Amino acid sequence: MKKLNWGMIGGGESSQIGPAHRLGAQADGNFVLAAGALDVNAEKGRAYAQSLGVAVDRAYANWQEMLEGERAREDRVDLVTVATPNSTHFEITKAFLEAGFNVLCEKPMTMTVEEGEEIVRVAEASGTICAVNYCYSAYPMVREMRQMVKTGQIGKVRLVVANFSHGHHGDASDADNPRVRWRYDPAMAGVSGQFADCGIHALHMAGFIAGDEVRSLSADFASTIPSRTLEDDAMVNFRMEGGTVGRLWTSSVAIGRQHGFDIQVFGETGGMRWSSEQPNQVFYTPVGGRTQIIEKGESGLSDEAARLSRVAIAHPEGFPLAVANIYVDLAAAIRGETRDALPSATDGLRSMAAVYAAVESAKADGTWVDARPPMLR
Repeated sequence: MKKLNWGMIGGGESSQIGPAHRLGAQADGNFVLAAGALDVNAEKGRAYAQSLGVAVDRAYANWQEMLEGERAREDRVDLVTVATPNSTHFEITKAFLEAGFNVLCEKPMTMTVEEGEEIVRVAEASGTICAVNYCYSAYPMVREMRQMVKTGQIGKVRLVVANFSHGHHGDASDADNPRVRWRYDPAMAGVSGQFADCGIHALHMAGFIAGDEVRSLSADFASTIPSRTLEDDAMVNFRMEGGTVGRLWTSSVAIGRQHGFDIQVFGETGGMRWSSEQPNQVFYTPVGGRTQIIEKGESGLSDEAARLSRVAIAHPEGFPLAVANIYVDLAAAIRGETRDALPSATDGLRSMAAVYAAVESAKADGTWVDARPPMLR
């Protein structure tokens, strides 16, 4: 099968997320890196793109140059990944969608709800794919949990408990480190710090597995390091459209926790739990029965989990291959197949609406707030 042409904006040599995208996109032979505007410094970006094998005439100085250059080509890129700072996501994503390019945008998709609604409208009008990199939902065993819920193996979901808590920003003496400080600066991060950075991954995962959407929420935010304007710890209670109760804790000051992303789903006839630090296993307990460990790669898994597992049982598949699974589904979607598990622009919009609702609730001492974007109410 012919490889698809892929272009990347951002994700340069010093990027934290860039390597995961490059490994993920090319892991299964679906994409080849054909174009890029990889750095805000034009010369550095051009040089790095060429070092990765991008042709000189497709190693662009900036995203505007890439848009014009690729638009005119017969072999234009089939997919553009936007891995730039948060505040630039909307402008770049909108421009490429309007020009008829498929886009994978890093989260958060936009900085405001209004921008998110505009991206949804543009994607629908242009007939393009707009996906958001909620890559944790692409771990094989997370897909297995989703399938177990869909097939009724734990009955109706009653309760979801999720957290994404780490301690890597817990040192007050490191609060002015530029790699840390921007996350709590409204000019760069927007209206929310930790909840918008990590909490929305957990919130998306809750809805993804439960097969439901958040309707309303109540939030408590704290800036435990006084120099921070935005929160570094948040507790969010939520209710879903189908009646599921949700509890979510997210923190960047939980010293001793490393990655700290885990989720528990409790239904009428069973419960399940999964942790990103042990991603190969789901712990499943049927009501009145013993806890079982379901392993990635074992026989009897759903097609949704089995097709996204690359190595034999007991061998770990980590974060870059979860990102790769997003690209697997993107390649299939671009080729005309249906991939309903692919995080969409609507998912990105719902996340931003939840962020603004949580900010509003926290300012009002936890008042319950409608978490749905206006266009989806």
